[in-house]
Amino acid sequence: MTTTTTRVLAPGELGEALALLESEPVNNAFVTSRVQVAGLDPWRLGGEMWGWYEGGTLRSLCYSGANLVPICATPEAVRGFAERARRTGRRCSSIVGPAEPTAQLWRLLEPSWGPAREVRAHQPLMVAERMPDDITPDPLVRRIRKNEMETIMPACVAMFTEEVGVSPMAGDGGLLYQARVAELVGAGRSFARIEDGKVVFKAEIGAATATACQIQGVWVAPEHRGKGLSVTGMAAVLRYALADVAPVVSLYVNDFNAPARASYRRVGFQEVGAFMSVLF
Repeated sequence: MTTTTTRVLAPGELGEALALLESEPVNNAFVTSRVQVAGLDPWRLGGEMWGWYEGGTLRSLCYSGANLVPICATPEAVRGFAERARRTGRRCSSIVGPAEPTAQLWRLLEPSWGPAREVRAHQPLMVAERMPDDITPDPLVRRIRKNEMETIMPACVAMFTEEVGVSPMAGDGGLLYQARVAELVGAGRSFARIEDGKVVFKAEIGAATATACQIQGVWVAPEHRGKGLSVTGMAAVLRYALADVAPVVSLYVNDFNAPARASYRRVGFQEVGAFMSVLF
């Protein structure tokens, strides 16, 4: 008889969790990068890691922190995670992950957690493994230095507000968001083109493992849009990522953002799947 159960993983189960996370390096880059740095201790990780076991073997995971993220989740595991999430109540600001299990998870949680502020049901997942032959990277896009936080922060806030629909400065006054931006700057994973003291283009490598990394926060100042800066800027960030971080570079984008999707394709990113986000 096969027995199934859902429980919080203990710190000593890190190896088992990483093996499962690394089985899908692109899909799981965000959570894998956090676990590699913080382990499974909830205080350091910023949330719990739930495991779904079949016959005593770990088959699926779900990260429960600021985001609820199903990982390698089978339909049976999603049902187990949904039941646990209903019992604990909503503590996250979003549900995000591969489209199919995320959609199932939301269908099960919506009666008790809904309504959502916004549901983005199809966000193409795109990857690139080499530089484009016909695009010259913007030579003015560079790493942001630690003493440039005051320069990069307004662009980061503008990007987040435009993308998510709420300001990251709400609630705690932006302390957590500023800490995250500072973390990426300190790690050398924040990039921008700056003219006259203002950010014209920016992007970050938000998640990084040895096998895959994920670009996030791509933004062009409104007055500079339509000039092709996103193409040459992304080519520059892609070059940094491939040279210094990982052999596979990924991102996911809203399906309704046609200009961004076209820019990414121009740089050589190809769609390989889809994510889904539920925003509260």
